[in-house]
Amino acid sequence: MQYRPLGRTGLDVSLICLGTMTYGQQNTEAEGHAQMDLALERGINFFDTAEMYSVPPKPETYGRTEEIIGTWFAARRNRDKVILATKAVGPGDRFKHVRDGSPKFDAKNLTRAVDDSLTRLRTDYIDLYQLHWPERSVNSFGTLGYVHDNDETPTPIAEQLFTLDTLVKAGKIRHIGLSNETPWGMMTFARLADEHGLPRVASVQNPYSLLNRAFEVGCAEVAIREDIGLLAYSPLAAGWLTGKYQGGARPEGARMTLFPDNFGRYTNDAAQAANAEYIQIARDNGLDPAQMALAFVNTRRFTTSNIIGATRLEQLEANIASLDVTLSPSVLEAIDDVQRRISNPGP
Repeated sequence: MQYRPLGRTGLDVSLICLGTMTYGQQNTEAEGHAQMDLALERGINFFDTAEMYSVPPKPETYGRTEEIIGTWFAARRNRDKVILATKAVGPGDRFKHVRDGSPKFDAKNLTRAVDDSLTRLRTDYIDLYQLHWPERSVNSFGTLGYVHDNDETPTPIAEQLFTLDTLVKAGKIRHIGLSNETPWGMMTFARLADEHGLPRVASVQNPYSLLNRAFEVGCAEVAIREDIGLLAYSPLAAGWLTGKYQGGARPEGARMTLFPDNFGRYTNDAAQAANAEYIQIARDNGLDPAQMALAFVNTRRFTTSNIIGATRLEQLEANIASLDVTLSPSVLEAIDDVQRRISNPGP
């Protein structure tokens, strides 16, 4: 296993992070425990979850993934072996079941969110506490034509930081991170933290894959210059980059088989065309398509950790093995050629 610094926290996290959002829907509690056992055995010391998981989110499974991680901690008594990250839900029409239907990042909401996560996770502290998406309106998932809403009144970022500082001082969280954030947001959090002596953002969890390299525009520079490294999510584009959905295949138990309406952003014609080319590049060079896709993310300078998810142990083993894959200059050039012709088709 390889390890990289988590911002300026002094912590070193594994380059592969175990994503857990399938626990409680696609994976049973026992299967989740088995995955965490294997991950720890393979040197993964970094687990990521969120209060809204499992995915796709719904009231019946809200918090279930955290609960499964909590039962694993209780059974294994190894909390000290894991750097644990979780996330707080922000505003959204799909989350009327969370905190009386109006989750925000003010003191009342964040304090309750942290306390509830600690209870479900059966731990006294969270190593990295992340804001799952901005409270303000932003463009997400490839949306163009930014429209600024002059009437919205989000919790000021300074106020969010002061609340998080209170939670750090209380010992409930150790460090903070962002998710689905923009360059402006990353820089504003960093500037206000420096100006007021508040906790500094250690990471940003945004989508990044061969089908979506938008992070390289704007965010990558901030990540490197400000030590706010990328925790890359959806590095396999919801499984499309593995090749398992080629030719219309829908394997039993796979995400697109179970939830075809929830992960459709990679099904447009451009994404499908680029996906087919990436899979062919891997096969032409004797590489497993999934491992090639993960290896590409692993080698980016701005990547702190690559969040992988799996529903089966053999998938997890194969994904971890991407650390041993070296991409030749010719493979990297072929990848860049596809990107130049079909730019970021999977938002």
